[in-house]
Amino acid sequence: MIQRKERPHLLDRRLLMDRSVPGRRGVRLPPLDVPEQRLPPEELLRGDLDLPEVSQPEVVRYFTRLSQLNYSVDTNFYPLGSCTMKYNPKVNDEVASLAGLAWLHPHAPGPCSQGALKLLYRLQGFLGEVTGLPGVSLAPMAGAQAELAGILVIRAYHRSRGEQPRRTMLIPDSAHGTNPASATMGGFQVVGIPSDSQGNLDLEALKGKLGGDLAGIMVTLPSTLGLFEPHILELCRLVHQSGGLVYGDGANMNALLGQANLGDLGFDVVHLNLHKTFSTPHGGGGPGAGPLCVREGLAAFLPAPVAQRVQGNGAEEYRLVRPEHSIGRLGAFHGNFGVLVRAYAYIRALGGPGLRQVSQDAVLNANYLLARLKDRYELAYDRVCMHEVVLSARRQKRRGVRGLDIAKRLLDYGFHAPTMYFPLIVDEALMVEPTETETKETLDAFIAALEAIDEEVSTDPDLVRTAPHSTPVGRLDEARAARQPDLRWRRGRT
Repeated sequence: MIQRKERPHLLDRRLLMDRSVPGRRGVRLPPLDVPEQRLPPEELLRGDLDLPEVSQPEVVRYFTRLSQLNYSVDTNFYPLGSCTMKYNPKVNDEVASLAGLAWLHPHAPGPCSQGALKLLYRLQGFLGEVTGLPGVSLAPMAGAQAELAGILVIRAYHRSRGEQPRRTMLIPDSAHGTNPASATMGGFQVVGIPSDSQGNLDLEALKGKLGGDLAGIMVTLPSTLGLFEPHILELCRLVHQSGGLVYGDGANMNALLGQANLGDLGFDVVHLNLHKTFSTPHGGGGPGAGPLCVREGLAAFLPAPVAQRVQGNGAEEYRLVRPEHSIGRLGAFHGNFGVLVRAYAYIRALGGPGLRQVSQDAVLNANYLLARLKDRYELAYDRVCMHEVVLSARRQKRRGVRGLDIAKRLLDYGFHAPTMYFPLIVDEALMVEPTETETKETLDAFIAALEAIDEEVSTDPDLVRTAPHSTPVGRLDEARAARQPDLRWRRGRT
């Protein structure tokens, strides 16, 4: 059991300012090689800029120490549910760092960028094959942006058919929060669909919402409950029968790689998160990439540009084109190229069999956690899960400890906290996605930690309620930190 111990304070005597000595320099600047310029007017200058005067080793050691406090998937298990924080092979970074790719200017003319354009074209083909939706645009630079792009494609499609009255977008109550936001930004009216007692979309409730104003439905498969929707074929049939389109939130594709063809299931539009499923590092706001995949009849509406192969003078040539009825551009250039290169390397390294094994192992790991922990923690729904398992801390709550307390206590055991209180329809939710890259030994250690915490809830609940105890910073007032961030350091204040 990890007990309380004296916390090493992040802002202790090793602060650069406290080690400042007048006249000490960490770097010596070379002589000016340009004419010296006049300073701005006195009233625009700051006179209270109190910078530390320290040596170079002190600066390096200080920031190296700070970097060692960072938590990442390269240092330990990162079980955030629905985020797919899995290990990323370093060979992908090496490929993306090749000079011909990393140093290629986005405005380079076509003849100078044929290799890069060919890579984009082939990646489009791979993603079209994975999803069963042949129309692919790599332009969106994140999943949320791809969602909006997909919604705009659906809107453009209905408008091209003179069906402007279609304004209703159906969204399950277990959806990602970005789904209703994207639909609203696209000009649609969001109508929620509840889940049934088994965690599936309520088909009877769906039938009651169908009509001539239906634009479509946004479905996450597997759902954010970590469950496969057994009625997906019927769901898609009903929506199509009413003239709507089916949008697939591809955030959970880690469970489906090589196992299911979304196009055959009935999806019309799907976005992928390359920075999750296809192994690009993410977190902290980026980097991201969210390709949009659509069935053939919607390809003309894709965001620009799209890579195209043409025959010229007996040789293949690649170029970027704008689809005929494109919804337009989403950024200055053509997607987050470095992320696209990493995803391409990942797919080429694994091939079809490797991608299938990714989903098999991800699902196996999640169900291993489910089987080992269900006697200690309640299950949101007691059935086989897919790539992630949603636990509930309701049992612990009855003993006076909440899910947030358990998540904070996990930090003392060296694990990042799982996703908490999501999906919103699960009380005291703890959402864990082990991914395919974690070993059984790592999962066993994580299980042991959660079991130990459950024991502590009974024997020393205050230890859990006041966690963490071994981190540089104790428990924060997170609501206040979000509303009143204090980002300025002041001398003498810790």
